[in-house]
Amino acid sequence: MNELKKKLAEINRILEREFGIPERREDEDPLSSLVHTILSQNTNDTNSGRAYANLRERFPLWEDVLEADAEEIADVIRVGGLANQKSVRIKGVLEWLRDTYGKLNLDFICDMETAEAILMLLKLKGVGLKTINVMLCFSCGKDVFPVDTHILRVTKRLGLVPANASADRAHEIMGQLFPEGKAFSLHMNLIGFGRAICHARKPECEGCPLIKHCIV
Repeated sequence: MNELKKKLAEINRILEREFGIPERREDEDPLSSLVHTILSQNTNDTNSGRAYANLRERFPLWEDVLEADAEEIADVIRVGGLANQKSVRIKGVLEWLRDTYGKLNLDFICDMETAEAILMLLKLKGVGLKTINVMLCFSCGKDVFPVDTHILRVTKRLGLVPANASADRAHEIMGQLFPEGKAFSLHMNLIGFGRAICHARKPECEGCPLIKHCIV
């Protein structure tokens, strides 16, 4: 584990040298982020963004979404794929907030201990570690490491996680390996690296800044 931590620390230094240190921006509130991330499941950023924009245009308030039928929500978010499933998940989150806290607001999650927040949110149907970590990292500024498709592929090629590791297992492993305070930077730079160089097909290995760490 210590050797992998050292390896990842060096990888982070290389990526920050190559891509820079990404700046945090004002992001969505936790509930908006959670819904947006649910919509991003099993689709690309363009389609999930359109689905989210359609949802907020049709239902400006979360109360409007809560009162709508799941079928009506599904029609609005159809472009994001798996619309019937996602509409039920979104309504489930809103119903949970209403029934448990009496308001459609998730801002309190940022004041909770990270482990406690994760355990609580994992009880929600259709909300997994990636969805939770994205929300905590981007909306709350927590030092947690989300693993997306690009990162799962890259970390396997770099020998940081086993080749047969699931996304959940990769979250557990990377959560123990990333350098303290560098979750956001490493997350963003690994995604950029995966998109620009370490493609799923035909990765650009020649001139790759991380080639010495690659085990493929």
